[in-house]
Amino acid sequence: FEYETPEGLSLDMAQPDAKTAIEVDGPTHFLKCTKGTQRVENGRTKFKSRLLRQLGWTLIHIPYFDWNALNDAVAQDSYLQSKIRSNA
Repeated sequence: FEYETPEGLSLDMAQPDAKTAIEVDGPTHFLKCTKGTQRVENGRTKFKSRLLRQLGWTLIHIPYFDWNALNDAVAQDSYLQSKIRSNA
């Protein structure tokens, strides 16, 4: 599934012709926060997203904490469909 853009950027899943990508963001994509449960993307993740958008890509981010909260395949499918629709 992993795809590398001509510019050398790695994407978890991509439809290159449509310039649409899904990025599955694990714990290393977020800063460690000591207060509260708010999670903030780290600089590397924000920078990569900004570069890809400037290159014309549409990105769909799937944060690990959202995915892990889903109880079954039906919930996962519904979540993915919702993310795809909201980014179309």
